[in-house]
Amino acid sequence: MHIAQTLSGATRVIGIIGDPIAQVKSPSGVTQALIDRGVNAVVIPLHVAADDLAAVITTAQRVRNVDGFIITVPHKLATYALCATATERARFLEGVNVLRRNPDGSWHGDHADGLGFVEAQRRAGCEPEGRRVLLAGAGGAGSAIAQAVLEAGAAQLAIHDGDAVRRDALIARLATVFGPRVQAGSADPRGFDIVFNATPAGMRPDDGLPVDISGLHGGMFVGDVITMPAVTPLLEAARALGCRTQVGAGMFAAVCERMVDFLLEAGPLAEAAAAGVAAAGVARA
Repeated sequence: MHIAQTLSGATRVIGIIGDPIAQVKSPSGVTQALIDRGVNAVVIPLHVAADDLAAVITTAQRVRNVDGFIITVPHKLATYALCATATERARFLEGVNVLRRNPDGSWHGDHADGLGFVEAQRRAGCEPEGRRVLLAGAGGAGSAIAQAVLEAGAAQLAIHDGDAVRRDALIARLATVFGPRVQAGSADPRGFDIVFNATPAGMRPDDGLPVDISGLHGGMFVGDVITMPAVTPLLEAARALGCRTQVGAGMFAAVCERMVDFLLEAGPLAEAAAAGVAAAGVARA
């Protein structure tokens, strides 16, 4: 069934918040995934600037058919402070990319980027366990990916970010759990088995590259979080050298699955899903 066949006054609403927002692909994919699970819901893109984020998130508690939010660049860290409750993973990262409504109307947050990203790389044949990984980006997505890569058993994770204060704060937090396996890195990928980009570099034609491509070689695996363009300049360069790669759309698909799972674990959408399954059973009977 398609959204056009289900959209009505009874449709539940999930907002996706970002700045900018035009580049995101989540609205149609997550909407269809919810419909496929028997939920009459729609994901609506919302262009929200940083100064307006708190007002939007807080005011939405009063909108009874808004059951959650998906959070994208650059709001994943700031939104965590607006959650009343959060998963252990989100608390460690101090960031979120998906919210669902608590019984009292407040927000419960989780961060699915890291787990989804690692799952996408594995689907493309990249196993982080025992490997040396260079990660560019220590923001919201980068923090989650760093945690997930270390949990997946990477032998070494080096983090590179233009903001050294942010990078070092993330490394210090990760080191409390993972010890010396995590350290500061540079843009030079020499000596690594895997290179991941979790920065926005590559979204615009005039962006610089997140790492020094002269240090890439055909035995490496290179993954990117960016979905538009579908193949970033980094991935184009890596493929020209014979590297195996994974595009941002792969991460997008895996993260969408995990976000939908989270949204349907509890709250109004879970109730809607249960009602949809029950209705389908009655119809079949």
